[in-house]
Amino acid sequence: MFITPAFAQTGAGGTNDILMSMLPFILIFIIMYFLILRPQQRKVKAHQEMIGSLRRGDQVTLSGGVIGRITKVIDDSTIELEIADNVRIRAAKQFVSDLRSKSEPADEK
Repeated sequence: MFITPAFAQTGAGGTNDILMSMLPFILIFIIMYFLILRPQQRKVKAHQEMIGSLRRGDQVTLSGGVIGRITKVIDDSTIELEIADNVRIRAAKQFVSDLRSKSEPADEK
């Protein structure tokens, strides 16, 4: 009385119908993971490694476009930059967007 003949012939819906209706969402998530999320994670990891390797003498670019040479690494999150002769600023390491030139390590003589 409450079940239509077409629904009664297909059974109770079945798990195959549920899987087929969820398949496009699963495929979209997989595509988004490989095209968007994974490359972004790699980029963040490379940026963290670059920030961890900063030292005195490196020339860097901040995210605001300021270019300067690191004169002092104050702590794990702060650096001091010389942007002109006798003009020094402090900046957070997280705002370093590019490492322009790496300083040469000091000779151990």
